[in-house]
Order: sequence, then C-alpha cells, then structure tokens
Amino acid sequence: MKRNVKAFALATVVSFSSLLTINTSSYAAPPTINIQSILQQERAWAGLQSKKVKVNDIEWAYSEGGTAGKPTLMLVHGLAGSRDNWNRVARYLTPYFHVIIPDLPGQGDSKVGNDFDYSIPNLTEKLRRFAETIHVDKDLHVAGHSMGGAVTLLYAAQYPIDTKSLLLVDSAGVFKSANTPYLKDPNTLKSFVVNKSGDFERIFKIATNIPPFIPNELKTEQEKLMMANAANTSKLIDQLIVMSKNFTPETFAIAAKSIDQPTLIIWGEKDQIINVEAASELKSLLKNAKEPIILKGVGHTPILEQEQIVVQHYLSFLQQIK
Repeated sequence: MKRNVKAFALATVVSFSSLLTINTSSYAAPPTINIQSILQQERAWAGLQSKKVKVNDIEWAYSEGGTAGKPTLMLVHGLAGSRDNWNRVARYLTPYFHVIIPDLPGQGDSKVGNDFDYSIPNLTEKLRRFAETIHVDKDLHVAGHSMGGAVTLLYAAQYPIDTKSLLLVDSAGVFKSANTPYLKDPNTLKSFVVNKSGDFERIFKIATNIPPFIPNELKTEQEKLMMANAANTSKLIDQLIVMSKNFTPETFAIAAKSIDQPTLIIWGEKDQIINVEAASELKSLLKNAKEPIILKGVGHTPILEQEQIVVQHYLSFLQQIK
C-alpha cells in the first residue's frame, strides 16, 4: 500500500485550477476597489467565515461554514487558485454540511517559507496536519478540482479509514488518453503563471468555456494578486514537471486502483486543459466510482461555469453515502 501511495503521489501531473470569480449579479464597481473586502463579502454570501491557524511552519488561511457536528466537507482548489474558487459551490452546501475550504500552502493567503516543498506528497501530508489541527480529520468528505483532485486522490489513498467519499472535478492525473498540450508536455504549464498585465484574461479564456461575468476592475485586482504569487506558482509547476518525467500512466493506474471510497467524477466536456476522455479512464481505475457526469459546453472550471449543476449532483451523491 505504501509503495502504491508513493507512486501515485509522484505520478501526479496537474493543470490549471479555477480562477477567482465574484458574485456580481448586482455589483457596480467603485472607482477604487478593496478586493479583500469584496472577497469577505463573497464568503459571507456563501455562508463562510474567514479563519487562520498556524500548523508548524505554515500559516493556513481557510474558510469555514455550516454547523459543526454535521458531516464535514473539505474542498480543495487547484494550481494558481484559492479557496474562493469554491464560494459559488459552497453557498449551496453550508445549509446542510460543515464546510472547510483551505488555501493550499503558498497559495491564496496561506503563508510558507521560501524553501517550502511544493511536491504533491508534501502538500497532501500538510493538508492532513491541517485537518488534524482543526479536528476535521475523521469521517471526512473530500472534494478537489484540477490539481486539487490530485491532492484529494492521494489523501484518500493515504488516509482511507478517515475518508468517507471523493468528489473529483476535472481532476489531474497521468492519463493514457491525454491529448491536450498541458498533459502531453507539462512544461507548457509555465504559461499559466500570471507575470504581467493581460495574462489573467488569456488564461481565463482557456480555463473556461462559459466564462462568468467579472467586472474589469475586479479582473485587474485579481491579476495583481496572482502576479504577487507568481514565484510560488512557478515553484509548484517546477515540481510537477519533474514528477511528470519520472512516472507513467501505468504507475498512476496501479495506485489509483487501490482507492475504494465512493467517488463522484464531474467533467467539463470542453475542457482544454485536461481532456474529457480522462473522466472515463479515471472511472475505470477507481473501484467505487459512479459513471462520470459530463457537463456539455463546459470548460475546465465547472465549479464556476455551472456551479448549480455541480451541486445538484454532489448533494444527490452525498445522500447515498452511508
């Protein structure tokens, strides 16, 4: 089991995660924007509170909502993303569940040292220490998008007794059916680092097929945040490139087959980053995965593009978990 877990961890290739979006249905942008204030409003709208906790050398920022004592869901974002990527989904979950959404180390508002190890195995181990510290490590339902799906898969493999179920949304992995540039050559992931003005808009068009409306003023502020975090994102991508050179779809398959938690797979039909064929391949590897839900016309970010449909399927799935 340990050998399979290690192989799975090192075999993981990830791709770009969801980008931030704000609830803008009645929003008129003021001349000067305080994006942190707007994010707090977004979290409150989703029934979430912003919290912090220090675990060893990591200063974790996370959102928490719902009622303690109800089943706990932990939602994990992907590369270059943040906890706020899940706000639109969380809005429909907090009335029924205890919801935890962390910023992964070195992403969003979670702080780490310059020498932090951004490998998938270390991110997963640190996520476990975080869950233990805030006492949500038992009977945990874990969901992951893109790179967060890779972390979620490894979490389930390493902590099977404590993991109740998985939700994988356009999840990363090492797939035989890979046919996008980002899976064939992970070096192309470097193009997803936001280094300069205009990068956000370029990446957003690749990551979404039904892009949600975001006022230009908010796009500009989000771009600034991602530019400030570019060094950490680059370090993470470097780790992914190294791993992808050393492991194969066969290695990934061996490890994935050890996972037997109930699993729901949701995928955007028009995903340009991790092609939709990977959903069926992933289903064939997991012992207890339902038939994948394929969302027509949706890109790499269903949690932003069609969050209500994602939640509808997720709630139905959770109701079936004993």
